[in-house]
Amino acid sequence: MKGQFITFAGTEGSGKSTHLNLLAETLRDGGRMVRVLREPGGTPIGEEIRHTLKHSRQNHAMTAEAELLLLNASRAQLVREVIRPALAAGEAVLCDRFYDSTVAYQGYGRQLDLTLIRTIIDFAVGETRPHLTLLMMVPLGTSEARRQERQGKGPAVRDRFEEADRAFFERVEKGFQEIAADEPRRVVLIDSTRDMAAVRADIWQRMAALLKQAESA
Repeated sequence: MKGQFITFAGTEGSGKSTHLNLLAETLRDGGRMVRVLREPGGTPIGEEIRHTLKHSRQNHAMTAEAELLLLNASRAQLVREVIRPALAAGEAVLCDRFYDSTVAYQGYGRQLDLTLIRTIIDFAVGETRPHLTLLMMVPLGTSEARRQERQGKGPAVRDRFEEADRAFFERVEKGFQEIAADEPRRVVLIDSTRDMAAVRADIWQRMAALLKQAESA
């Protein structure tokens, strides 16, 4: 059986990374081989691009166009170096963000041309598409509060994306909502304002359905 490709998307502070790791733990407990990845990143080349995009002190002048191309350069490397071989080996691949975040952040947030963005994404990923995307959503006010709380818990690590204004994140939120409306069979909205156990159970229900479908195929 070939592997399953599951991506997590959503607004900042929505619990993506936490619930991705919880799902990975559940799958491993069930005997599955699991590959956990993140975007941008996931390969040595991708991690260098991640630093340039998010944390570098030299990236203040980066244009939206350069941002878009760097993200997809990292993605193209990740797909070919890691994701495709892992899926071919039957692994479950869980990725923290994938191309839906590019559509939401660079398309809606940065207001770049959506048709051009999708053309670039198509070139970067080819036929490699998620089987399931879990879209973790919280209201913008909750997202802001969680970001502030996260920043107060340890040494500040600069994230260039989080420096955007509220209007940017309002556009990103709208973008994710439209993505979910356009692809309801692949993209599942998860209300991440609920307690952790309820969110985890919801995610597992979706994952179990995907595994059952793959086994019967």
